[in-house]
Amino acid sequence: HELKDWIASRSGLVDRCSLEKEYIIPADEPFPSYHRQQNNLPKAKKQFPRLGQVHSQVLQTTIRRLHDTWEAFQKRAHGFPRFKKFGQFKSFVFPQFKSNPINGFAIKLPKIGEVPINLHRPIPDGFKVKQVRVLSRVRGTQWYVVVTIESEVSVPDAPVHGRAIGIDLGLERFLTASDGSFQERPKFFKSMQRKLKLLQRRAARKQKGSQNWEKAQIEVARMHHRIANRRKDFHLKMAHKLCDQAQTIFGEDLNTKGLTRGMLRKDCVDAAFGQFLSLTEWVCWKRGVYFAKVNPNGTSQTCPNCFTAVSKGLEVRSHDCTECGYRTHRDHAAAEMVLHRGVENVVAQGLWGTETACQVGLSGVYDLDKWRGAGIPNCEIGKPALYS
Repeated sequence: HELKDWIASRSGLVDRCSLEKEYIIPADEPFPSYHRQQNNLPKAKKQFPRLGQVHSQVLQTTIRRLHDTWEAFQKRAHGFPRFKKFGQFKSFVFPQFKSNPINGFAIKLPKIGEVPINLHRPIPDGFKVKQVRVLSRVRGTQWYVVVTIESEVSVPDAPVHGRAIGIDLGLERFLTASDGSFQERPKFFKSMQRKLKLLQRRAARKQKGSQNWEKAQIEVARMHHRIANRRKDFHLKMAHKLCDQAQTIFGEDLNTKGLTRGMLRKDCVDAAFGQFLSLTEWVCWKRGVYFAKVNPNGTSQTCPNCFTAVSKGLEVRSHDCTECGYRTHRDHAAAEMVLHRGVENVVAQGLWGTETACQVGLSGVYDLDKWRGAGIPNCEIGKPALYS
């Protein structure tokens, strides 16, 4: 609370005191910087013995997280920090490990000991554990461990190569590709909304703070968690399906924050276009597929065949060009325009047709073993000979 109290003492009224309480801190008291608060940790452990049960580096990363938020506010990157109450932190980080903490189906954490885990996949050969983040979900009833690993081998980004497609995202069709394929939008929240509403009503009838209230809140949180998991699973499967279809993918650089403010905000939040684009970019990086975003303005208002402006409202679901007579679905025409703009951008940047001998087929983290087998040093990566 040191930083919070210092801010409160500097933001009081200048002409009168508060009727409730006033933070009185000397005017010459220096700002509680990260290094100052870090150096005060031993004193805080003596004052609050429970802090001694937490690993020292976990406390340091928590302070670092607080000051990162404060610095982001100073740069106007985010709003004023919202200080969390006791028990509201949903994650903590162990930033350093000398050896692999995972042994079989257990992970050994400092100050905690061995904890049994459901290991999804082992640590790949050639990687070492850099940090471990422990996440709390569903009001502390489900726990996850996110392990950050590092390899000494550098893998280049995927070049522009192979078959290229453009994708358009929408609410009627979740995704439409430039090759004509499309995927209807599953309504994850609306399909579970009735059951969620019943659970929320039950929770509202309970006495706040009682055991029954806490159980009801856990049921509501578990339902939200299930909806989010189903949505993320769908996004990941769609991203892998796109990578199976093409080696170069272009998407729209959508203003997802603006979409959540319109009259269709509920459907836009349920579709989670921002999460899908982020996951698609991540999956493409892993699989060695080139991914780039293009300007989305006017993609559905331009004919992809003759590039004539064809204005139409949202209620019009077909594209019918009066100039060249090209007819297709509205979303398909937009996807074709996304592909055209993506190809224009990579040609302007000189990326089209400059594939490299050691990059093609060796980009992405899935091909790390190929890099090791080739014996290519890091200094030579990114400097291969070109071929036509």
